[in-house]
Amino acid sequence: MTSPATMAVNLDGSADSAGPVRGTQSLPHVGMIWLAANLVVTTLLTGTLFVPGVSFGTATTMILLGTLIGVVVLVLVGNIGTRTGLPTMAITRGAFGIRGSLLPAAANLIILMGWSWVQAMLAGVTVDYLVHEATGFSNPALFSAICQGIVVVLAIFGHTGISRVEPWLALAILVVMGFVFAAAFGAFGISDFAAIPVDPELGATPFTTLDIVIATAISWTVLSADMNRHAKTSTAGIVGSGIGYTLSTVIAMLLGLVAFSTVLLRDGDAAPFDPTVIVSEFGWPLGIAIFLSVMATNTMVVFGMVTSVVNAQSKWHLRFLPTAIVLGVISVIGSTFLGLLDQFTDFLFVISAFFVPVFAIMIADYYLLKRRAYSRQILHETPASRYWYRGGVNWIAVVVWVIGAALSYLLSYVVPSPLGANIPAFAASFLLYLVLMLLLGRALGLRDPRDPEPTGHLLDQIATEEIAQPARSTQAGPERSARPAQANRDPAEGDPAQGDPAQGGPARPTDPGAKD
Repeated sequence: MTSPATMAVNLDGSADSAGPVRGTQSLPHVGMIWLAANLVVTTLLTGTLFVPGVSFGTATTMILLGTLIGVVVLVLVGNIGTRTGLPTMAITRGAFGIRGSLLPAAANLIILMGWSWVQAMLAGVTVDYLVHEATGFSNPALFSAICQGIVVVLAIFGHTGISRVEPWLALAILVVMGFVFAAAFGAFGISDFAAIPVDPELGATPFTTLDIVIATAISWTVLSADMNRHAKTSTAGIVGSGIGYTLSTVIAMLLGLVAFSTVLLRDGDAAPFDPTVIVSEFGWPLGIAIFLSVMATNTMVVFGMVTSVVNAQSKWHLRFLPTAIVLGVISVIGSTFLGLLDQFTDFLFVISAFFVPVFAIMIADYYLLKRRAYSRQILHETPASRYWYRGGVNWIAVVVWVIGAALSYLLSYVVPSPLGANIPAFAASFLLYLVLMLLLGRALGLRDPRDPEPTGHLLDQIATEEIAQPARSTQAGPERSARPAQANRDPAEGDPAQGDPAQGGPARPTDPGAKD
């Protein structure tokens, strides 16, 4: 069990998995998980958004470039999960503070809920098309709700099985994708695709295309540490997720680009981001692949959403099943609002505005300010924690986040940047946070002299203390106990005589004089 002074990280809703986890997954395993994760209908249909706004060649180049840029952020955040054993939103405590992390966690809940709605809608529209073709009956809102209902049930009872079969589903989906590529290039040549005329009235540019592709990577980064914390080594996490994400994104987006371009060449006009357009062209196997991809990926999205809420603050004592039911009902109701599909591009830009600054701050904080080391005090929800900052919040991180989000919005909608919004917003947030923390951090009490000290995996820190404590006690004898050793302990680490909060023992009483 975990005490109120310790963050509970219950990945499967049981007390047995509370706390940081030690990864066991090999490089190929991590790679297959990431390959499967992004072979999903949303990524595929994102590829339908580019032509004829830009040329086929430009779209292809931006897909490759944007994926390579975005995956750098994804693997850097994921590697923090591998090195600490914590999920993404728990890691935000290191930069934003124990209480301040609730802000990105709340944004994450909104984003994941939106993703679950969009994917359920796309699955529902696809199923509705197949049923209508076979029977004449049509009710896309009903089928969307049914698809999301299945996802919620799987997230509660079958998420472990889904994570195991997802790589095999990916292989099946790859076979269907191979069929679509073969059919498209069998009907038209590369020169035909390259010759599709650009429509300047759509207002697209190479950099708006690049921004959309980068935003896709950012949307997956919210779960990168959740997934990569199970990697056995940093190399397995970085290389596995880097290759798996890059391959899946490029393949899925290029498939959407090629499939949509095929429809344009054959019919002259088509609506982007509509699964029925490409399913009608390539048949029911693609429709089934879309449905299965949504069931697998959306199950993990809903599961991640629930655990994010459950683990936000242990003092809330939220339980997995009731939380899953409440969020599940909301997700089912929301999946019927099909108008959201018309705003998908804006949805991607909102994700970028929220999380590009967050990840810039996290990367600057962990890799530069904290020198790739977070203490297990990041688990402690008391003012004694070095991550308590001011009242539980690192206000510099919060201010920089607001500035970065505002800048992203301005560069997207008010004063469009020739370089897009994501790259400038990331660079500005990264540099501004670093400079303010270096110049003002100590004066404001937001930097701790112990921050650069090497710590290793959080479970290694616990194991080291457990080994050291008996040795100290035997030297002191029964009268002196462990008191001499306590002089060098950090107050937030807890009293060994009372039990270690991080191990589920009684929490150390909070100092009455501590300022909140």
